[in-house]
Amino acid sequence: MKNNSMTDAKTYCMSEYDVLKRVILCQPQYMTIRDVINETQEHFKDEGIHIELALEQHQNFVKVLKENEVDVTLLPYHKKYPEQVFTRDIGFTLGQTVFVAKMATDIRAGEENVLKQWLDDEEISYYNLVEEQIEGGDVMIDKETIYVGLSERTTQRAAEQLQRLLTDFKIITIPFKAKYLHLDCIFNIVSPGVALIYPDALNKKEVDVLGSRYDLIEVSEEEQFQLGTNVLNIGHKRILSLPVNKHVNEQLRNRGFEVIEVDITEIIKSGGSFRCCTLPILRMTN
Repeated sequence: MKNNSMTDAKTYCMSEYDVLKRVILCQPQYMTIRDVINETQEHFKDEGIHIELALEQHQNFVKVLKENEVDVTLLPYHKKYPEQVFTRDIGFTLGQTVFVAKMATDIRAGEENVLKQWLDDEEISYYNLVEEQIEGGDVMIDKETIYVGLSERTTQRAAEQLQRLLTDFKIITIPFKAKYLHLDCIFNIVSPGVALIYPDALNKKEVDVLGSRYDLIEVSEEEQFQLGTNVLNIGHKRILSLPVNKHVNEQLRNRGFEVIEVDITEIIKSGGSFRCCTLPILRMTN
């Protein structure tokens, strides 16, 4: 399943850092902490989520993307899916194929059908990963290397299935502590040679493997809780990040990145930030 870049392609993605051209989001219209599924939600369950503020922040997020020449598609939202804002988890694009994920929790089961309907309407073919449990937040792409996080959301069997399907790619599994929900909450690749990491969530073996390939920017416990790793690279070394994560932003700027600070702190109460809220469909080489 090897694909080459095509300038007229509807879908193409081979990294986390090439120029983002088209992306899928969903407004947090019905966002609520209904069933606590992660530590962040546990922390904010009594405070709850202020929908009007979340919608305002999301609208500004979309505005920033459009100002940077990103084509934004908004999926229709449904009251029965309170986590729909986190579109990354329902799929991932690899080469010219969109893979539709198999959601791990009842609260999110069915979200993938909304994505499939949109793909059908757009006449975009996709591969439905119905056999094994996998979510897009655990899939990190860097050219021919695919990192797959293993915890409660994505299984070893799912990683093995991907390797069978993707014979031209190398799948590297990254087990981590389940309390951190998805791989992109503790690790994120921001360029061919730089990545963000919260090492306390990983075994030393995995940190050493990643450290052999990337200059690792270590995120503090406080900034991990504020989803410091969950930034979004939109290409040409431009990164969307939260203003509150000052150390992360400083370290990125020190390495030549342009950090675009956008406040979506109301949305992160449910345990996800910029990467979680975006499903790239088309990225083109820098």
